[in-house]
Amino acid sequence: MEKGNIPGNKRPLKVLQIRTDVQGTVIERPNRFLAIVEILDNGMFKHEKVHVHDPGRLIDIIYPGNRVLLRKAENKKRKTTWDMIAGRFSGEWILINSSFHRQISTWIIDNGIIDYLSNADILLPEQKYGDSRLDYLLEKQGRKIWIEVKGCTLAEGNIASFPDAPTIRGKRHVEELIKAVSEGYEAAVIVLVFRPHSRCFKANEIIDPAFAQVFNRALEAGVKIFPVMFSFEKGNICYQKQIPLCNICK
Repeated sequence: MEKGNIPGNKRPLKVLQIRTDVQGTVIERPNRFLAIVEILDNGMFKHEKVHVHDPGRLIDIIYPGNRVLLRKAENKKRKTTWDMIAGRFSGEWILINSSFHRQISTWIIDNGIIDYLSNADILLPEQKYGDSRLDYLLEKQGRKIWIEVKGCTLAEGNIASFPDAPTIRGKRHVEELIKAVSEGYEAAVIVLVFRPHSRCFKANEIIDPAFAQVFNRALEAGVKIFPVMFSFEKGNICYQKQIPLCNICK
């Protein structure tokens, strides 16, 4: 893993390699965690049940006729034998599997991508605060920083936004961060943006106005927001750059 002054490197950096086993075509999505995908297996087309590890709507990625990348599940006792890894959008693959968010966000912190979160003394995942379990508690020079991670797979034009479905849980997490700041801690949100041509990021006030309202309150309260953009190229998650919030875009 490359370390050091990574943010100044102009080349996309490989963060994580993700194995995929087959391409398929979406037939339908019966519910948010299940899709039916047609794959070619030994010269025969088969319809397979595929687990969707993302609670979002993903309506511009998981729709009938679109191409997706799948990986064979290792647990043979599962009801679904495949996991959906990525979907095609505008000629590019977009990661749509949130099970990789922990590894990607840990890479961000460990490699000093975000100065504010770099050089941590202690990094503890999955720590309870209030009524929630937040993604990280980072300790740095005697300061405690609570961190939540969100994955962004939606963009309108070159504006990335979260969420792409109403999220009561996401709203509660941000409210906990506001509370943490009021109690003397520091707090941050890392937004993993998987739409590689995004210019900036904003909360999606159309799909979830309640979340957007809390998001804006968090900014006013001093919660730091860090959108970080990635691409999925030849089976690799690649770091591109940090992007600003849309209201401070020039």
